[in-house]
Amino acid sequence: MPALPRFLAHQIAGGDRSRPLWRHPVTIAAAALTLTLGVVPFLPDGDDDQGSIAPSGETTPTSGAGIGRGRVTRAMQAEIDRVVAEGAGAERAQGRTALARASVRCATFDGQRYCLGFGWTNQTPEALAARLTERPAFGRERTGDLDADGLIARTSERSATARAEAERAELTLAAQSVGKVWMLRHEIQGVELPADFAARHPEVAVSDTDARGGFGKKYPRKFAILKKSRILAQNQTWWCGPATMQSIAWSSSKRRKNQAFWARRLGTTSDGTAITDMVRVVNDKTIYAGADRAGPYITLDISDFTFKEWYRLMMRHVHDYRSPVVLHPVLLKQYYPYLDDDASGHFQVGRGFDQNPKGNPQIGYFEPWDQSRFDPSEPSIGRVQWRNAYRSYRANLDHFQHNLGV
Repeated sequence: MPALPRFLAHQIAGGDRSRPLWRHPVTIAAAALTLTLGVVPFLPDGDDDQGSIAPSGETTPTSGAGIGRGRVTRAMQAEIDRVVAEGAGAERAQGRTALARASVRCATFDGQRYCLGFGWTNQTPEALAARLTERPAFGRERTGDLDADGLIARTSERSATARAEAERAELTLAAQSVGKVWMLRHEIQGVELPADFAARHPEVAVSDTDARGGFGKKYPRKFAILKKSRILAQNQTWWCGPATMQSIAWSSSKRRKNQAFWARRLGTTSDGTAITDMVRVVNDKTIYAGADRAGPYITLDISDFTFKEWYRLMMRHVHDYRSPVVLHPVLLKQYYPYLDDDASGHFQVGRGFDQNPKGNPQIGYFEPWDQSRFDPSEPSIGRVQWRNAYRSYRANLDHFQHNLGV
């Protein structure tokens, strides 16, 4: 018999992690079925008609292509070694504050800061660690991203070898993608590139048209990618990550693998999925991380992005790269009116935009969460959504990590 997941063993033991890991009897039954069978079968396609325009085909990106993985220099390797070495003994840290500080360690690659678990950021390590010291809000539905408790638990529960291996892989990918970080900040926020940028980063194609400026200039009014049928509701309350990954990979390969497959690849537990693992698997398993698409996906902190910059990033990624965005909001009713209850951090598949000149700009996305699957008394939620973009931006900012995968 397989070992009980940590959340179930904890519940049997009468533990309390100050949050509801499940609410509904249907969810308990689903978890028990998973333990018994170990395999989740394919499900029929969900509701895929919410007024979306016909998506474009999987065509060559229109501009901005030519972002590959860069070389890890000796200086970068030394920085990776330093950050990994600083994590030695993290499993012995005592108290939430000490564990938070052990979890958030940062490297500087070519003038840009990368922090473990949070991604590319202009925030200080101390500011990020402080976010982890605040406990998640009690009483919200759990949909499956890795919250502050989960991130801290992962640091304390991994063996020293496993933690070092995972951190080294995360930091290596970061070092390889720093050229893309510079380019995105140049394109979206107007950050000036270093004078020798082209020489230092030959993996990134630079042109005079890369910095668009303005708000939506040169983009069509409305645009979307990915077929509407390639999204299914998540099978478990903590599987928004696997369901999101299933949709992205399905659109990439045109073949559907079940969510259990992606849960294994992502390292998903009953605590949820980390956004850095979402980015890792998109890079490893899809066409969208190719140099002719979006280049290596990165975890990007958008806490210093204005709404216009955030929306420009969506348009740039979807239209120019023809690649989906890993959205990372917190599911609150004030931002998502289809919710019956406030919920946790979450993943969605960003796939379109509508500048809607006579009203509020919208974004199109795939929504894996369907509350009615776990409580039939609650309203169902459609898979294909077109919603107010500013609300999605605020939901992204209100998530304690303030980041997404692009």
